Amino acid sequence: MRIRPVGAHALLLDCTAPADVPEDDVPEADLVEAWRAELWRRREQGDLTTVDIVPAASTILLDGLPDPAATTEDLSRWAPTVTATARTASQAGGSYGTQVVVPVHFDGPDLPAVADHWGVDVPAVLRRLTGTRFRVAFCGFAPGFPYLTGLPAELALPRLATPRPRVPAGSVALAGPYAGIYPSASPGGWLLVGRTDLVLFDVHAEPPARLAPGTDVRMEAA
Repeated sequence: MRIRPVGAHALLLDCTAPADVPEDDVPEADLVEAWRAELWRRREQGDLTTVDIVPAASTILLDGLPDPAATTEDLSRWAPTVTATARTASQAGGSYGTQVVVPVHFDGPDLPAVADHWGVDVPAVLRRLTGTRFRVAFCGFAPGFPYLTGLPAELALPRLATPRPRVPAGSVALAGPYAGIYPSASPGGWLLVGRTDLVLFDVHAEPPARLAPGTDVRMEAA
C-alpha cells in the first residue's frame, strides 16, 4: 500500500497486495474493503482521528486528519487481515455487516443482453442476482449510488456503446464487475436489469445514503 499526502490534512491510500501475498490471490476490491473496515474499526475505538474515510475502487481517502505524519506512521504498523476483516461483520464497526434487502422488479430492458453475455437464459440471470451476497464497495457517480461487488470477475459486462440520456431512479443495473442502483434519474450506460422502489438517497436522513460502504445487500424478486 502506498500512502500519499493530499493537501494539508488528508492522505490517499493506494491499496496493493501485501508483500507476502501474490497480487493475483487477493482481489483489489478485497484489499480496499479490508483497509476500509480496519480504518473504520480504528476510528471507532479511538486509534484514528479523521473526519471522513472515503473508499473508492482502488484507493481510500482519509480526510480531516489533525496530524497526517503521525497517521502515516500508524498506518505502517497496521496490517488488516484481508480474509477475516473483509468478510467478518463483527470486526468492521459502523454500518459494515448490516444487510439491506432490496426488492427488485426484474423487468429491465437489458436482461436478454446480460443473459447472452453470460451464456445463460434470463431465469438463470435472476437466480444469480438473487443468490449473490453483494457488498457496497464504495459510492460514486451520483450521491448515494452504490457500487456493489460480489459477482465473479468472469461475469463482468461492458457498458452500453451509447449511454441512455435518462435512466429512471431506482434502476438496478450492471456494468464491469459491479452491480449498481441509480438513486435518482440521470444519464447512464449500465445494463438495466430491474427497478426498485427503495429510496437510496435522502438529504434529510442520517446518514443520507441508504447503502453506505460496507453494507451487505441482497436482491429479492418483488
